Amino acid sequence: MSDDKPHASGSISPGDTSERVGMAVLRERGLDPEELREKLIDAIGAEFTTYYYYTNLRMHLAGHEDYKEITEDARLEDRAHFELVVPRVYELGGHLPNDIRDFADRASCPDAGLPVPYDDESGQLDITTLTAEDVLEVLLEAERCAIRTWTEICDMTRDVDPRTYDMASRILQEEIEHEAWFVELLSMERDGEINPAGHFVRGEPGDAPYSTNRRFNDSA
Repeated sequence: MSDDKPHASGSISPGDTSERVGMAVLRERGLDPEELREKLIDAIGAEFTTYYYYTNLRMHLAGHEDYKEITEDARLEDRAHFELVVPRVYELGGHLPNDIRDFADRASCPDAGLPVPYDDESGQLDITTLTAEDVLEVLLEAERCAIRTWTEICDMTRDVDPRTYDMASRILQEEIEHEAWFVELLSMERDGEINPAGHFVRGEPGDAPYSTNRRFNDSA
């Protein structure tokens, strides 16, 4: 066995818990871990708020059970994206905002709310003119923002931070699939055009085939 152990020690003293080798090596490779961490918080803020907004959007696709089923997959997979990346924020020395309002404000994508106003008299949403087309357009643009977000993080971390890159690229694959789903649905709903997404049904709702980690135990 060789006595040469080049990685046995480094710039951080043995037992020092004030710094992390996992962050130091990123700096050595030219990546600012704090900048990356803040971008990840913004990105998963968008995933978390999208999960919320998709819940409401899905409710307003009444009469379109096939649209609701596909939206459900996207909704649950956006939650999976949030849960996949949360540990990375902590590994990079950060934490989630304590106030959920701050978290939502930081989201890297616009709110995916229903494109209708509140009725001035009742205070309820005025959904009298809301159509499936309206809802599908919001869903499509939310997916496109997510693609742009995770592509930026892939570009930041490629060849520098394999752990974050792996997460971002797995999420990006699902976001690209989501865009294709909603392009197909909106093309037919709005324009009467066949524009196939080429996708197969998920095994279970929100299966997240790329971004879900293998369960460590039954409680995970």
